[in-house]
Amino acid sequence: RNRGLPGGGGSGAGAMAMSLSLGEGGGSRLRRQLESGSFAAGEYVKQLSQQSDGDRDLQEHRQRIQALSEETAQSLKRNVYQNYRQFIETAREISYLESEMYQLSHILTEQKGIMEAVTQALLLQADRDDPALGARRAAAAADPFLPLSAKEAAASEEGRQRTLTTLLEKVEGCRDLLPESPGKYLVYNGDLVEYDADHMAQIQRVHAFLMNDCLLVATALPSRRGAYRYDALYPLDGLAVVNVKDNPPMKDMFKLLMFPESRIFQAENAKIKKEWLEVLEETKRNRALSEKRRLEQEALPRPPPTPPESTNPFEEDEEEEEPSAEEEEEVVDLSLEWIQELPEDLDVCIAQRDFEGAVDLLDKLNEYLGDKPVNQPVKELRAKVDERVRQLTDVLVFELSPDRSLRGGPRATRRAVSQLIRLGQSTKACELFLKNRAAAVQTAIRQLRIEGATLLYIHKLCHVFFTSLLETAREFETDFAGNNGCYSAFVVWARSSMRMFVDAFSKQVFDSKESLSTAAECVKVAKEHCKQLSEIGLDLTFVIHALLVKDIKGALQSYKDIIIEATKHRNSEEMWRRMNLMTPEALGKLREEMRSCGVGNFDQYTGDDCWVNLSYTVVAFTKQTMAFLEEALKLYFPELHMVLLESLVEIILVAVQHVDYSLRCEQDPEKKAFIRQNASFLYETVLPVVEKRFEEGVGKPAKQLQDLRNASRLMRVNPESTTSVV
Repeated sequence: RNRGLPGGGGSGAGAMAMSLSLGEGGGSRLRRQLESGSFAAGEYVKQLSQQSDGDRDLQEHRQRIQALSEETAQSLKRNVYQNYRQFIETAREISYLESEMYQLSHILTEQKGIMEAVTQALLLQADRDDPALGARRAAAAADPFLPLSAKEAAASEEGRQRTLTTLLEKVEGCRDLLPESPGKYLVYNGDLVEYDADHMAQIQRVHAFLMNDCLLVATALPSRRGAYRYDALYPLDGLAVVNVKDNPPMKDMFKLLMFPESRIFQAENAKIKKEWLEVLEETKRNRALSEKRRLEQEALPRPPPTPPESTNPFEEDEEEEEPSAEEEEEVVDLSLEWIQELPEDLDVCIAQRDFEGAVDLLDKLNEYLGDKPVNQPVKELRAKVDERVRQLTDVLVFELSPDRSLRGGPRATRRAVSQLIRLGQSTKACELFLKNRAAAVQTAIRQLRIEGATLLYIHKLCHVFFTSLLETAREFETDFAGNNGCYSAFVVWARSSMRMFVDAFSKQVFDSKESLSTAAECVKVAKEHCKQLSEIGLDLTFVIHALLVKDIKGALQSYKDIIIEATKHRNSEEMWRRMNLMTPEALGKLREEMRSCGVGNFDQYTGDDCWVNLSYTVVAFTKQTMAFLEEALKLYFPELHMVLLESLVEIILVAVQHVDYSLRCEQDPEKKAFIRQNASFLYETVLPVVEKRFEEGVGKPAKQLQDLRNASRLMRVNPESTTSVV
């Protein structure tokens, strides 16, 4: 439109100039314009519309802006990715630095402990060399501003106990603590806030009293200001202190480990937290040193008491001949460092789930004390260690409990089982191991998805159960190789597990009224899987037979009743006519079916064209009876011998009695001859085939079937009667 106006050329030239300016250098100019703080989108679009020559210029400008937007997005992505990589590398370096700082802190703490232990040992040696110096040092440590006299040191001790008594009078439920331990005194106390160890939620405000041998925790009473209620008392011997890393807003916290529980407390600030950590460690260390000194004093040999003078001239000779028991008693050295630290090391191993390390320490102690006499210090040490052994046993028992995760298979229990066996608790380890595996097998069976096809489900069920049983047996043989007494428990467990398997098997196969052929295939699959256990010398075939015999008997009798009812129904409609199969294909199919049933001479009963010189009832009975026999032989084991034999006899008697009755009652000579031909087929062809197949499947002949075949007339019927008794 502008080209036709006088001033149109100027407008087109301006648009062209603007387009050129946005070409090479226009992109950066446009970027600066869009990034400016005074940029207004509405004004910019309005100005652009006025300067553009038609929609083509606007579309080109839009494409440039879109290209600029994509370029900016790509640049932003590159920057974000680059910064993200730098952030990851920085975080990794921080993690490395944090780990190194933690190791450095741990090393410094150990060095501090070593230096303090060396100092204490030197002071102890100096005290032994100069008892007077030791007494003065002890008095100065109690109160450096008082004269160093024994009387004043005792007064200082009495003052600390009085302070403890005054503070503990404010705590309900702990009045009996002081009389039981007269040497107890207060070291440190203060307010703390307890948090939940799992969810880090505030629980309550408490007041902690640290004494020279224990830590008392009391809760505040809201009704009485400055009064508390007794909550818990923890001996320092079984207490471990762990610093909790600050993670805002959770900070200034530390954890107390008292097997099998742990509690988290928060101090008022970082300074008080540091004081708590230091004073707890120092008090525990002093407690250990005092206990060590006490054991050393008890281990020192005591001079025997001087016996009273006697006027017996032979007493001296008797004393020379028989030395006293005190002289013979050997002193046990319990001042070794690893023995002194043994209870605490056991607590650490249990808390860190280092079960092997804990049992190694116990074995080391038992080996050391194996040939030593049992005196009072040894009894006290044994009492402490036995408490840790009970704790360790409880943890191992919990590891094997069915409440724990059952994943990982039998090998996941090997660690706990082996440590229980090393602790001398093979029976308990065996019981817990088998309970754990029983729960695992039951869970695996329950998780099986019940498929529409019964045979497919049984394949999965057998695979899961027998594989688990085989793995359990191998693991049991590995863990309890030296404990022959536990194998009887495994056999009992295997039998109970087999009962659980048979319950699930029968519910799916027999309770759902599956056909006899399906049941036979399922039982065959179960037997084949059961034979896999023979690889480890375990034969449970007789167990599965004993558990399945009732259900298989019921299935055989049920299918027998179905065949008898079907045979009777066909007998009631019997017209004694030859079969006409209409087509050669149908006749060939019948020949194949009879051949598969074992009837090899069926061709002599076929006539011209597609006729068969047998009754439909007799042919159907033959196929049904042979099919029943084949499926029953798949289910056969010795306990079912008589059930199968009696069922066959009952089925055969129904057909034979019907033929016998029809032969007596029929008056038509032609039909009578046809009936005789069918009877000959039953006696001379079908019954021998049944007898032969039964003997092949069972392994021995059946006298009942032989008698049934050899009898010329199976049932005597009154010749004047015209009614069937079948």
